[in-house]
Amino acid sequence: MRVWSGIVAALGMAVALPASAFAPGVSPAGLWLSPHSNVAVRTAPCGARLCGWVVWASPAARADAKDGGVERLLGTELLENYAADGSGAWTGTVFVPDMGRRFASRIDLPNADTLRIRGCLWGGMLCRSQNWSRIAQVPHG
Repeated sequence: MRVWSGIVAALGMAVALPASAFAPGVSPAGLWLSPHSNVAVRTAPCGARLCGWVVWASPAARADAKDGGVERLLGTELLENYAADGSGAWTGTVFVPDMGRRFASRIDLPNADTLRIRGCLWGGMLCRSQNWSRIAQVPHG
C-alpha cells in the first residue's frame, strides 16, 4: 500500500472549480505533493468534475506501481470524476497503483494549502486519510 501514500499526492494543478465546494476562495485545482513526498498530482477540471493525474513520482513510487501492474505511473489518473457533494467536499474514485484497484473517495480542503484525501474499502468500513500539500512546481529527481 505504499502507492496509496503516493496516490493522493498525485493531486496537482487544478483549474477553477466552483469555490462553493470548498472554503471561500479556495480551489482544489493545482499541484499537490503526497505526505511521503514521493508523488505529485496535478488536479484540474475534467468536464464538470475534478480529476488528478500523476505528474511526478520518485523511483520507489514508480517501482511500487509497477509491482501493482501499472507499467507507467506518470500520466496515470489517480483521482477520477470527483463531483461536489454539497457539503464542501467532493466525492469520486481514487486509483491506488500499487494495488491496481479503485476505491470510493472524498476530498476536501481544510485550508488553502492542504488537500485531505480519504479513501475507503468495503463500503466505508475501512478508511484511510492523507493530507497532501500544495506545491508551486513539480519536484526534480
